[in-house]
Amino acid sequence: MNDGKHRARLAATLIALASPLSTIAEYELSSYAFVQDDGTMRISGELVRLYAVYIPPTGRTCYEFTRPLQCGSRASLALDFKIGAEFVRCKVQTRNSDGSVTGFCTARGEDLAAFMLQSGWALALPDAPFEYAALEKIARSRGVGVWGIPIDRPRR
Repeated sequence: MNDGKHRARLAATLIALASPLSTIAEYELSSYAFVQDDGTMRISGELVRLYAVYIPPTGRTCYEFTRPLQCGSRASLALDFKIGAEFVRCKVQTRNSDGSVTGFCTARGEDLAAFMLQSGWALALPDAPFEYAALEKIARSRGVGVWGIPIDRPRR
């Protein structure tokens, strides 16, 4: 990355960090993602939540056919397998009170939140785009992912 681009990205990041929560400047993260048990991702030192979805806890599972052994919630394992060894690109939308950020994230050009909804591992939040709510309803009707497992729906 040339010096000018590096300075511009650093300036945008500093402005975003200094801004109040509601007026954060949009910036982009792009790197390998390390999926956490709760479905968040660690990207370039930032804890990232997927935009407009809630990933419910689904119990801990271990995949013994992988080396090294992989354990985590079923939702986080599905996200990790989807990403694989690809770069994840996130357009950060907001900074949350816990220090994490919420972003619209893609891998191989595919919307990761839409994938999680379509495969039944996430719920669309009340303010999610119409398409996300539709993907959730389709997954529910197909009985995939969390559908059939009792979960608590987030309330506003």
